[in-house]
Amino acid sequence: MFETTDGEAFGAEETAGPAGGVPCRIVVCRDCCCGTPKVTGVDHAAQSARLRAEAPVRVSACLDVCDQANVVVVQPSSAGRAAGARPVWFGLVNDPDATEDIVAWVRAGGPGVAPRPEILDLYAFTPPRRRTAP
Repeated sequence: MFETTDGEAFGAEETAGPAGGVPCRIVVCRDCCCGTPKVTGVDHAAQSARLRAEAPVRVSACLDVCDQANVVVVQPSSAGRAAGARPVWFGLVNDPDATEDIVAWVRAGGPGVAPRPEILDLYAFTPPRRRTAP
């Protein structure tokens, strides 16, 4: 178990997801752009709390996609990973309806378990490859 940047414990105490095993996990970027007043009109604390009400949430430092702020990454459950699913990145998640659409998909099982609703295609993006040290 470890502690997130907002002091939440994350790890061993997780409960089983809808299909058993480890549930979907959600990562929210909250650093230089995401989660700051630079993204206006968003109640960042309420967004994080709403996501946390559905699945374990980890708060991350900058994910290097500031042009997509606010960024939310949905990591597949153990069942989703077994089905070959990969994390799904969502950008510009700046209104409560977008957050609710993500919550509904996670509740249904998320990546690899439930089909992604078409509305979430508006927010999904492929992050650029991270630079690796030579």
